[in-house]
Amino acid sequence: MAATRGGAHYPGSGRRTRAGGAEEWRSVLIFKAVRDGRPYPDHNFSTRDWAQIPPRQLRLDALITTKRELALDTLLADDSTFYGDLFPHAVQWHGELYLEDGLHRALRAALQQRNVLYARVLELGRAPVSRPAQEGRPVRTPR
Repeated sequence: MAATRGGAHYPGSGRRTRAGGAEEWRSVLIFKAVRDGRPYPDHNFSTRDWAQIPPRQLRLDALITTKRELALDTLLADDSTFYGDLFPHAVQWHGELYLEDGLHRALRAALQQRNVLYARVLELGRAPVSRPAQEGRPVRTPR
């Protein structure tokens, strides 16, 4: 994967022939940007907490990665999606979507010519959602 400032691009992609046989190059974006680290505050979500968030469809070119590097053996491993959550984890913060976990799944989707994937999205900065009352008991929200 060729990384550039502002985004990650498919290596060698985007070539097309114009009228008259001249070649024109244009970049094809995989991710919106590639970062090293998380710009948002720690959310302290456990695996169980993430499992409560329903997955939704996201465009790869709307995601900002929080890792600059990925081990190739992780990407190519047959069991890379066997352990952990089946869906990548993304965090929405200040109007941006950050891919926190599941970079190898997102790259696999791009290599398979898909531009969307399903991920669980945690929206930071929103008011906590209270769970419905069970068996007539009132809902207590933490203060």
